[in-house]
Amino acid sequence: MFETLAALDPQNYAPHPLHDAERIWPETNCYIDLWIETLHALGLEPEAMLGFTLTQDFEGDQFTFFKVPLEDLERLYGIRAQELAIYEPTEAHVATQIARGRLCLVEVDSYFLPDTPGVSYRLEHGKTTVAITALDARARTMRYFHNGGFFALEGEDFDGVFQRGDHAQALPFLPYTEFAKFPAKAPAPQARRAEALRLLRVHYGRRPTANPFTAYAETFAADIEALSERPFDVFHKYAFNTLRQAGANFELAGTHLDWLAPDGGFAAPADAAREIAATCKSLQFQLARALARKKFDKLGEGLQPAAAAWDRLMSDLGPALARSSADHPQAQAGIRAA
Repeated sequence: MFETLAALDPQNYAPHPLHDAERIWPETNCYIDLWIETLHALGLEPEAMLGFTLTQDFEGDQFTFFKVPLEDLERLYGIRAQELAIYEPTEAHVATQIARGRLCLVEVDSYFLPDTPGVSYRLEHGKTTVAITALDARARTMRYFHNGGFFALEGEDFDGVFQRGDHAQALPFLPYTEFAKFPAKAPAPQARRAEALRLLRVHYGRRPTANPFTAYAETFAADIEALSERPFDVFHKYAFNTLRQAGANFELAGTHLDWLAPDGGFAAPADAAREIAATCKSLQFQLARALARKKFDKLGEGLQPAAAAWDRLMSDLGPALARSSADHPQAQAGIRAA
């Protein structure tokens, strides 16, 4: 399977529809986005892995940075991912694993990623994750998945990503790296759909016990007041870790429910999930304008539709899953009353 990834060319790569510009949130977070594109490039359905989105919660200062559980990747696609120990130069380990047919996911500095012009490339240092499919340390070239696409870099950017040459520096710790081992053959599509439904029941049983948007509303006014006293660029980091994480998460939840039940069996909870996504997007724009104008009247009320939609999502999905369980009694694990 890895040979398919190694042969990819950024010049003719077409991203998955989950990254279409017409979606509410065309990009989610670096980790989920690269797995969407990796699975898409392998001819597998990334929609199957998204049941875990039901477990997102408000963590007191941010919404859960949602990541697909590694055990779900193995159950759905036969892909085994785990941490890769780094004790030599990172690029040496990556080259070794690529030669063995493994995909490496490496935390790097977005300052050196040319796929982010106008955002962070040569503007701002920040941590992000890429999935590397090809690397030549002598030629200083690399091909990689990042955010919603597949890209290449070379030269000074290569040195910067791996902190070598003119960009070498003593690091307090080495980058976190994972590597993925691929099966000879992925599970069949019908088996994957059945497993995705089973996992959805498991994740539904792990959903938050209290409405995360109600919890967020309790801190929202204080957050806004604090943001109003700080430089505007702080808003972008705040929004990414709150409204964007929540909105993107639940748009993917809606897509997952549509994919699982093309007959419309999960239509009502899917619509509720998309309402959360749209509410978060609208509120993010409202917050940006309010901070610019220093006018915050009634802004906190903007979370009420998301809170109501979350309640509908979870209350509607319980009976829908129960009906599905009657049709598939072998996969009832994880259900509890709404």
